[in-house]
Amino acid sequence: MKLPWTRRRVVTEPQVHVSDPRFDAWDVVRDFEDTDTARAWQQHLSEAGIEAALTSDWALDRFGRGDIALRVPPGSWSDAEELLSDDG
Repeated sequence: MKLPWTRRRVVTEPQVHVSDPRFDAWDVVRDFEDTDTARAWQQHLSEAGIEAALTSDWALDRFGRGDIALRVPPGSWSDAEELLSDDG
């Protein structure tokens, strides 16, 4: 019996991956201090077809601030850098 107030949990990827070794080999394109700005640039790369992830070595503060790196897979750095430089 399913209770009416029971909700299914949806597992989503975190906005910023903290101490996640999956991204250690990825290249850092830019560093940011806040999540909102980092997410905007990540979305910009994603819309251009470039895979990107946000990472941090340490947990962010309660306001979503910290040392956030925008990373791309190996071999994508120059395309990402060119796109960000044109718009930045």
